[in-house]
Amino acid sequence: MEKLKINIVLAGRTYPLSVNNTKEEEGMRKAATAINKLISMYEQNYAVSDKQDVLAMCALQFASKLEISTLEKSSDSTETINKLKELTNLVDTHLK
Repeated sequence: MEKLKINIVLAGRTYPLSVNNTKEEEGMRKAATAINKLISMYEQNYAVSDKQDVLAMCALQFASKLEISTLEKSSDSTETINKLKELTNLVDTHLK
């Protein structure tokens, strides 16, 4: 399958990319839009003049959200497993 060639603009710079399909293209474009909005927010609300600093702050925010989400899912999974163990013990107790 031939890759799609697209251009993504981040922080005022254009990056040519290749993607596998239109879903991947949509994901890239949505991500670029989110990054550019966050860049604007940082530039408006903080005294940050260096684009590298702004991009580093954006990267930290997105990465931390991903890590927090992963930790929450892990915590939810542990809770679910513990509840299933409790239910299994209750069922085992009542069956004996």
